[in-house]
Amino acid sequence: MKTVCLTGASGHVGYAILKELQNHEDKEIRILIRKDSEIFDGLRCEKRYGDITDYESLIRAFTGCDIVYHVAGCVEIKPGHEEHVYNINVNGTKNVLRACRKCGVKRLVYMGSVDTYVPLPDNEVMHEVSVYDPDALEGTYAKTKAEATRLVLAANGKGGLRTVVCQPSACMGPYDFKVSAVGSMIRMFAGGAFPITMTFGGYNFVDVRDVAAGTVAAGDRGKAGEAYILCNEMCTVDEFIRLLAKVCGNRPPRIRLGKGVIDFAAPIMERYYKIAKKPAIFTRYAVRKLCSNCNFSYEKAARDLGYKPRPLEESLRDTVAWIRETEGPKPEEPAPEEPKPAEDEVKTD
Repeated sequence: MKTVCLTGASGHVGYAILKELQNHEDKEIRILIRKDSEIFDGLRCEKRYGDITDYESLIRAFTGCDIVYHVAGCVEIKPGHEEHVYNINVNGTKNVLRACRKCGVKRLVYMGSVDTYVPLPDNEVMHEVSVYDPDALEGTYAKTKAEATRLVLAANGKGGLRTVVCQPSACMGPYDFKVSAVGSMIRMFAGGAFPITMTFGGYNFVDVRDVAAGTVAAGDRGKAGEAYILCNEMCTVDEFIRLLAKVCGNRPPRIRLGKGVIDFAAPIMERYYKIAKKPAIFTRYAVRKLCSNCNFSYEKAARDLGYKPRPLEESLRDTVAWIRETEGPKPEEPAPEEPKPAEDEVKTD
C-alpha cells in the first residue's frame, strides 16, 4: 500500500486525478485543499488543509507519503497578475520540492503544460524536449510553467527524490466545476448562445480523464527525470465546433468568421470578459495560440505509460452530458434542431 498526496484537487485536472485514484485500491489518498467542498463527498481521501505557498502545511500533508502529484497552479493569462502567478507556479513548486525532500517522498509527478514548448515551424510534429527557456515563451503562465518544469527536472535524484513531468494540451471534459474557458464555450454553445465558427485556427484538445490516467501511470512507472506529453490529435476550430453541434443536437453555425474579424473583435471581447467577470474565450493571446503549431505527439506516453486518449466526440458527448446532469438545463436553452445543409453558411473575412 502506497500513500499518495494530491495538490490542486479542487481544480479541473486535479479532481479528475482524484477520481482516477479511486480506482487504485493499492493507494491511500490524501488531498491538500484550502477549504472543504461538497464535490469531495463520498470520495475516498483524507483531507489536509493548507496551500502550496505555505511550506509548513506541505510538511503536514506530505509526511509519510510515497508519491506526490503536484497539480496546483495558476492558469491566469490576463496581464496585471504576474507576481501572483509567479508566486504560485514557481515559488509554490519550490516549496513542494523542498517539502518532498524533507519528508522523504520517493516520487513527485509535476503537472506541467505543452505551453512550455516553443512552436516548431510548418506544423512539424513536436515531441518532448530537454531544454525549457522561459525567455523564448509568451505570457507569464507559460514562462512560469517552464521555469517550474526546469526546477522539477533538475531536482531528480536529489535527496532520494525521483521526479516526472506530465504536459497536457488543452484539457476539457467532465468535472469542470470552476468553468474553464473551453467549458464556458461548450456551455454557451449548448445553450444556443454561440452561433459562430471560424475559418482558421485549431488546437489539441484532450480529455481530462485521459490526462488523469496518464498522470497516475506516470507516478507508477514513468521514467525518472523525464517529461511526458499527454495530448490527443489536433483538430481545427471549425471541426471542433461542428462536432460540438452534433453532440448538442444543435445545427452547425451559419456564420464563419475569418481571422481579420476576430483580430478586430478580440480587444473588445477582452474588455467585456473583464467587466462581466467571465472566463476569457476570445482574446488576442488565444487567437495567437490557435494559429500556432499544436501538432504534439503522445508517442512516448503511449509507449511508457500505456496512454491512449479517447475520441474527441466521446469527450464532448460526456462533457455535455455532465454539464446537463450537474447544472440542469438553462431556461433559454432551445430545443435541438435538425442540422441544416452546409451551403446555409455565411463566411465573413
